[in-house]
Amino acid sequence: MAEEKAAAPVVGVGDVLTGTVEHIAPYGAFIRLEGGQKAMIHISELSYNFVKKVEDVLAPSQEITAKVIKIDEKGRIDLSIKALQVKEQRPVRREEDFEKKLTSFMKQSDEKIADLNNKVKDSRGGKRRPGKK
Repeated sequence: MAEEKAAAPVVGVGDVLTGTVEHIAPYGAFIRLEGGQKAMIHISELSYNFVKKVEDVLAPSQEITAKVIKIDEKGRIDLSIKALQVKEQRPVRREEDFEKKLTSFMKQSDEKIADLNNKVKDSRGGKRRPGKK
């Protein structure tokens, strides 16, 4: 008879798990969970801030805590560190923000039109050809 494997703990979406970084790839990191299962964290799930390289956030053998965000039909587990972080929320009054952007756009637009008009005037009223009066 074949040896029976010890059943891995049941993992569900929304669970918060700990594990160790086993391998880092350009697109994310592979994690060995405490129950022995493997999971992956995509680079986009490392932080709300821009992450250029996975190595900027994680290192091999590093212990991490992450949230399960997806388990596909093949049983692959996707994790997110970002889901456990508090996103910085700045109070933005959209009306004021829009007004500032609109004012800035109108100013830049007026400056460009003035520059264009000056260039057109210069090209028309430039030097006269020799011999003509």
